[in-house]
Order: sequence, then C-alpha cells, then structure tokens
Amino acid sequence: MNMLDTIVAYKKKEVSDRKSGRKIAELEKSAFFGRQCYSLAAALKDERQTGIIAEFKRKSPSKGMINPQADILKVTKGYTDNGASCLSVLTDAYFFGGSSEDLEMARVNRIPILRKEFIIDEYQVYEAKSIGADVILLIAACLTPRQVRELAVLSGKLGMEVILEIHDAEELGHITDETSMVGINNRNLKTFEVDIDRSLRMSEKIAADKIKIAESGISTIENILLFKEHGYKGFLIGENFMKQPDPTIAFAEFVNQLKAKAL
Repeated sequence: MNMLDTIVAYKKKEVSDRKSGRKIAELEKSAFFGRQCYSLAAALKDERQTGIIAEFKRKSPSKGMINPQADILKVTKGYTDNGASCLSVLTDAYFFGGSSEDLEMARVNRIPILRKEFIIDEYQVYEAKSIGADVILLIAACLTPRQVRELAVLSGKLGMEVILEIHDAEELGHITDETSMVGINNRNLKTFEVDIDRSLRMSEKIAADKIKIAESGISTIENILLFKEHGYKGFLIGENFMKQPDPTIAFAEFVNQLKAKAL
C-alpha cells in the first residue's frame, strides 16, 4: 500500500473505535457545538489580510519529527497575533502527532480554525464541530464525489465550511456547488513528493467562482506572490514555520517580508 492507503486504512479502524466510545448525541452536547463559526471564505476574500493558513503540526510521515515540543497555545497565538487568516491544526495522533485537544486549546484564538484530518466518515464532521473547528478538509484522493457532496452538505448544516483538496486534473470531478474553496496540494499524498508548480498548472482548470488555496511546499514570499498572480487567495503553510526553533518568530518575520514586498 502507498502512504495514503495506509493512513486511510488506519483511520477507518480509528473512527470505528471512536464511534463506539462517544456517540454523536454526546458530541452535540459539547460546549463548542452551538457556537457560530468564523468564516474562512470571508477572511480569504479580504484583501487586507495575508491569506495565510498557518499550520501547527509536530511531525509528518515523510519528515518524521518536526517540532515535537512545540506549545500549541504559544504557536497559535503567535500566528494569530501576527496576521494569520486561519489556523490549521492537525488532529491525527498516529501519523502527525496531533490531537483533538490541540484544536480545543487553539480555539481561544478568534480566527477561523481548520481541522486538518483525513475525514472519511460523517462522524468526524460532528466531531470537528464539537471540538471548535470552523472548517474541515475533504481530500478527494480518499473520497468519492458523492462522499464529498454528502460530507460538504453535512458540514454546511452544522455551520462549518469545507476546503476540498485535490491533487490533479482527474480529481476535478469532485468539485461540487457545496465546495466553494478548493485547495491544490503540491504534495502527492501517495508518494509525499512535492511539486511546487502543481498549483500553477491546475489554477486555470478551476472555475473562477471558487476560492483557490495553494497547499504544501510554500517556503518563500515569491511563491505567494506568484500564486496570487494566478488567482490564489489562500496559502496553507506549516512545515516552513514549524521546523524553526520558534515558529512564531519565523511566522512574524515571513509576514513582515510579505507586507514589505506587497508595498
């Protein structure tokens, strides 16, 4: 099996176990479940904002440990205070060293939060709402077009937004009316190889009414400016900051450089 297949197989068992431990009715009693979500779409349309979706992750299957001692509160507050348009928090424990508790702790920040997870079941959508997420990620590579639509509809009913992540032209058919934000992952989830030009090649294939987000492998201001020229509004960046001794300082410096270049 490739890496994505391995992750999905593990996730199916994990979700089954979590369903047995906590029913949806219990999730709906969470303190976060009734809150009104922040809109990522609105944030990305706001030209005054950076458009950066700043990610918190401790490790990855391709790189191993990145920053295992990072403090979720310190890092996400630093991202927020220095201009992130959204936070992305990994909640997968086995492959990425994250947890639902990480997202719950990050919820003190008053900006949109993306639950970065391999979502394959409606249970995880309810779970996302219960831990304070505003946005969920739906990955075309591990879902059928019908599953994408059903999960996106459910997410909307719960007041959350969706980023549909696609990787190549074969996955364009997963885009639906319910998926207003489309992320192009420069990382092949089957091999974990990164091709930074992928977002540029795919940009013209996505309808103009969709909000385009470039994901993975972004490490320079020039990357962002080039993506903007091709119509991108959002830029998901994680490892570039998390691999630094202090991700908050790295993020602040990056944003200052971006603002200087924009002027």
